[in-house]
Amino acid sequence: MKSILVTILLLSVCCFSYAQEQPGKKQIADKFFEREEYAKAAEMYLDLTNKANPDYRVIERLADCYRLMNDSRSAEQWYASAIAYDKAAAINIYYYAEALLQNKKLKEAKVQYQAYFAQVNDPERLKFKLATCDSAEKWMTVPVKGFALKLEKGLSTVYSDWGATTYGKNDIVFTSDRVSGYEGLKEIDKRTGNSYLKLYLVKNDSIALLPLRTKDSRVFNGDYHVGPAVFNNNADTSWITITTTVAAGKLAVDKRPRKSSQRLYTRRLQLIMATKSNGVWGRFKAFAYNNVSSYSVGHAALSPNGNLLYFTSDMPGGEGGTDIWFCEKQADGSWGKPINCGKAINTRYDEAFPVVKGSDTLTFASKGLPGMGGFDIFFSKGEMADWDTPHNYRYPVNSTSDDFYLLTHNGSEGYLSSNRKGGMGSDDIYSFNYNVPSLVTAAKPIPDEARGIDSKPPQAINVVIYYDLDKANIRADAAAQLDKLAEVLKRFATLKIKLAAYTDARASAGYNINLSRSRALAALEYLASKGIDRERMRASWNGEENLVNNCPDGVVCPETAQQLNRRTEISIDNK
Repeated sequence: MKSILVTILLLSVCCFSYAQEQPGKKQIADKFFEREEYAKAAEMYLDLTNKANPDYRVIERLADCYRLMNDSRSAEQWYASAIAYDKAAAINIYYYAEALLQNKKLKEAKVQYQAYFAQVNDPERLKFKLATCDSAEKWMTVPVKGFALKLEKGLSTVYSDWGATTYGKNDIVFTSDRVSGYEGLKEIDKRTGNSYLKLYLVKNDSIALLPLRTKDSRVFNGDYHVGPAVFNNNADTSWITITTTVAAGKLAVDKRPRKSSQRLYTRRLQLIMATKSNGVWGRFKAFAYNNVSSYSVGHAALSPNGNLLYFTSDMPGGEGGTDIWFCEKQADGSWGKPINCGKAINTRYDEAFPVVKGSDTLTFASKGLPGMGGFDIFFSKGEMADWDTPHNYRYPVNSTSDDFYLLTHNGSEGYLSSNRKGGMGSDDIYSFNYNVPSLVTAAKPIPDEARGIDSKPPQAINVVIYYDLDKANIRADAAAQLDKLAEVLKRFATLKIKLAAYTDARASAGYNINLSRSRALAALEYLASKGIDRERMRASWNGEENLVNNCPDGVVCPETAQQLNRRTEISIDNK
């Protein structure tokens, strides 16, 4: 269900009709599909597969239904059948690979990604996807120590349950499409066959519909999705995401290619806000920057002082897909214009579900940063549009499925949402506890002087490690230097470092930025594997900037000279 809301953020579902379709059950199934009634469509397509030599279009549409309902197991089965047809579209190979990845079939997924990108030339994306499979395999083999993850069976059901957030001091509010009890709510979401998402309150170990009885009760009784929600520290201001269905005739014209005659309607997100006075909630007001005719705005997150509002949107001016944006509260109480949080966080793919942690940390989900597949949860330190390199929480916080909406109570425990295997059936809520592993020390430490070690931290660190051409792996010579650096950092726990990665000038500027990112993160993760806290390290990737010699594009240089540019420079971080 969560993935459906992200899809609403990302795109409008095009609706097609096929002139030469056979009448009958298939035609009816197609109509259900066109109206996004995937549960009904899947049932009818499935029945049509029982005949000998089922039509390719039936198999493809059935696989699409399961993908759009986020049923990766069934999607895997039917995309495998679809790609066996000679006329199968290449995109079905990609969807098959995605399902295999989500189902932890990593080797098979790599084979299918390679098959897809053999037809669709995008080497950078292929490299990203293969690296995703490799990271998933590696990180699941060596989990981050100290994380204890528990499926909250009291909160999770076979339905979609996610987005746990604090409400007041002791209560939790979350989003779910379980059977609802609102009076007058008769419709179901025909896309999934379940109820619409609503908000639920956990109070004194009991779960009930959130009793926000405002003057605008239609917000909670309507036949559309409600949630997620966020509340300020005083629990007297609420920001809630709701869906809106927009008819084709009311959509704003934009420059993205589309066949307008095939669009019937689209769903978009918007934010609404209400405040409580004397214990009574007032009417909900629409966020000033909602624009359902053009784009979605949702997933609000508030800074502790309430002066910064972060949210997810696909509004123009972003990096691509959905991005994290923010607005700053003005002196008159209004919100300033949206500002993109920048390239450190946002990619050309999808970022969503921001959650503010303390005064200087943002957690969010991304499909564009290096991870394990689907949405991975990251954290970054900073504020507004100035953020450090995001860090992946890795396994077991992340998985090969969608992981998102991480909420911490005190920095060491909280909740996250995931549709990983082993849950109750759909999106589920997990609690986690993080205990930092203690370092083993000698009972009687050896005096520094006897060990030949200076007891004062170094005033400077100047470490440079090098890479092979077009590679980001840590070579043996680099590992030796990083091992020595790790010992220094363990000894002086207050030291923080910055890692600045570079490439030579060969290949495109964009490619080199991504390559330097991989190099910076490889060095950072190597140090993290040696016990160095990621929060003590800040990475930057600079591509082909700051060449150390005269070897720019077009200049023929010996390989020994090019080698000097393929580097990561490590120094003390005084920021």
